This record gives sequence, structure tokens and C-alpha cells, in this order.
Amino acid sequence: MLSAARLVKTFGSLRAVDGVDLEVAAGSITGLIGPNGAGKSTLFDLLAGAQRPSAGEIRFRGERIEGETPDRIFRRGLARTFQVPRPFPQMTVLENLMLVPLGQSGERFWNNWHRGARVRDEERATRERAMATLKLCALEAKVGELAGRLSGGQQKLLELARVLMIDPKLILLDEPAAGVNPALLETLVDRIVALNRRGITFLIIEHNMDLVMDVCQTIVVMAQGKVIYQGDAAGVRRDARVLDAYLGEMA
Repeated sequence: MLSAARLVKTFGSLRAVDGVDLEVAAGSITGLIGPNGAGKSTLFDLLAGAQRPSAGEIRFRGERIEGETPDRIFRRGLARTFQVPRPFPQMTVLENLMLVPLGQSGERFWNNWHRGARVRDEERATRERAMATLKLCALEAKVGELAGRLSGGQQKLLELARVLMIDPKLILLDEPAAGVNPALLETLVDRIVALNRRGITFLIIEHNMDLVMDVCQTIVVMAQGKVIYQGDAAGVRRDARVLDAYLGEMA
């Protein structure tokens, strides 16, 4: 589904991403872990098009995408969320979802005058889909609430709901557990697992090792800009480099 080969990102003399090779299998939940400063967020920026790589290539569903703009990558079906959610705070939860679908007829001024029936039909279908997505993400009770008034955990669920509005093939989740209370975290994890069973692939940056070990079939470990391990959870526990770079630091 997604791969990177010899990927490099430099900032002056700093090699934040240093020759990374990465593979994310279709239909998997892959965890990306490592100590702070390992290059995980920079790698996400490269995969999502927020930054251009200094060298190397990125392939999504077999096609090269490095250097493409975030909106073009989004249109391909590769979506991302952020560690700190970015809703439109003065819009309702429902409105945050309804603005997502691409190429809506109502976005063109004259269509609202000359193709009003088409605009209304599209808006009705988008509303129905948004409501179904909010129910899937346990947010149906918040439909009319301003997004800025949601709790941190609810905003994480809202971000997930928003990207689902484009039928993504792969979702990059940036620390979904950060700042989320245990009850909402359980809901969020349940939704991730359920969506994965429907065929959506996930690549997740996460520091919550219980979450990573429980839901990720493959774990990638970064340290100092490099991938030092890619394999299953059992191998993470045994790998001396991982223990030194990450798990040992936490202990």
C-alpha cells in the first residue's frame, strides 16, 4: 500500500530522516514508534506531502508521490490526522464533516442559481453520509455542537471522522492516544480496529505501548532518523537496539 526507499530529509546539517526504507502492507495496522526526536513526525510530513524529501522515493499504491502537494495526496486516498487536532472550531461537528467531500457542486457560485436541485441533492447525500460517519465514530450526540467545545478525545474522534468522508485507503494517525481519557481511548481503538476490518490501512505514531502491542500487526522503530527495526511485537521485545533506543529509555 505504501513504501519509502532511501528517504532523506535534511535541515542544514541535521538529517531528520536518514535513509529510511519503509513498507506498509495493505490491510494492516502498522505502528511507528521511537524516542522523541527520532524523526517520526518528519517522516509523516514527507509521506503526507507537507514537506518535500531531500532524497529518496515514496510510493502509494504503486505510484510515486514524493513532492506532490498534500491536497493531491489526499485525493489519492492517503489521509492524515494530527497529534493536536485541527477542527474548524466555530463550525459545528456536522459542518466539519460536510465540507470534506471534494468537488461539491455548491462550491461553484452559479450552480446555486442554475443547478439548485443538484446542489440540494448532493448536500442531502453528504449530510446523510456525515451522520452515518458520526455514528460510527460515537459522535452522533455532538452533531450540532461547535467543534471547538469538544474535549481533546472527542476532537481526535472528529479528526478520524473527517478523513473517513473521502473513503481513504490509508490513514496516518499521529499519536491518537495523546491526551485522551481511558474511556474515549477505548472507543477510539475500537473504531480503528473496526475500520481496519473494513479494509482501511493504518500507520500510527504512538507512545502508548499497550495500544501499539495490542492492535499493530507490524511495528517500525525509528531512532536518530533511521529505521532500526521492522517486524512483529515479539521481535520488538527481544531486539537489543530497540531496548537501548526506546524501551530502555522509557524504563
